[in-house]
Amino acid sequence: MTVALSLTILPLSPGTAVAQSAQARATWNLPTTPFRLFGNVHYVGTAGLSAFLITGPNGHILIDGALPESAPLIAANIERLGFRLRDVKYLLINHSHVDHAGGLAELKRRTGARLIAGAGDRADLESGRTIGRNDISPFPAVRVDRVVRDGDRVTLGPIVLTAIATPGHTRGATSWAMESGGRRVVFVSSISVADQPLVGNRAYPTAAADFRATFAKLRATRADVYLSFHGEGFDLKEKRARLAAGKADAFVDPGELGRRVDAAERGFTEALAAQRRAVQRQRQGSRP
Repeated sequence: MTVALSLTILPLSPGTAVAQSAQARATWNLPTTPFRLFGNVHYVGTAGLSAFLITGPNGHILIDGALPESAPLIAANIERLGFRLRDVKYLLINHSHVDHAGGLAELKRRTGARLIAGAGDRADLESGRTIGRNDISPFPAVRVDRVVRDGDRVTLGPIVLTAIATPGHTRGATSWAMESGGRRVVFVSSISVADQPLVGNRAYPTAAADFRATFAKLRATRADVYLSFHGEGFDLKEKRARLAAGKADAFVDPGELGRRVDAAERGFTEALAAQRRAVQRQRQGSRP
């Protein structure tokens, strides 16, 4: 098996800026062998950051660009599977943080693909930073060719991807749904708080309300296959090992989306309570 199967992903500690940690970046960006998950869905990301290639007779769609330093690895993985970069017609993004948007500019240059993103993330992508989050590293700015909103579709021959607006983590965080191999697949954008200010956030005042709406929307969404954009977020290592051992449906688990949403909502509730307590302490400390 590859290095990825024995790798333990090191999570960022509370308060650590997203992808500012050199150790986290290096760990996330370790190379791994690409493979077909099922149907026409292929994993072409790094050991810790997902990128998915959906292939078809009219061309291919790539979801996510990982870190800036990940772009050459993703491009090489696409070619390693026997696909041509110039046949990638669309690039999609799940949210505008450096560990997912960082490689988009270079991948767009290499493929010539059109970039499609959630409307709320366009300003971030085109400015090369997550606006309002100085704790998150900047990344190469990239022009968005099309914005999507909830329910919009991206079609490329028989491939049809539907945008599911799932804001909270960022304003334009977008999950994607499709059918493949008779299964309904949902690529879920991050639904963790990850230090997102939920109280008194002037740059994004509706963050908490957006998270709540996202949890409700995803809880009502059906997914035979749940995929996300950090390997540990959908047990990539374990499922890949089962697939290699001959379990063809290793990634099929209709109950996983619900479990992941429940866990994320618990984390959100705890984070919101902690932030409210911190604000209250600050107010009490500032009283004469």
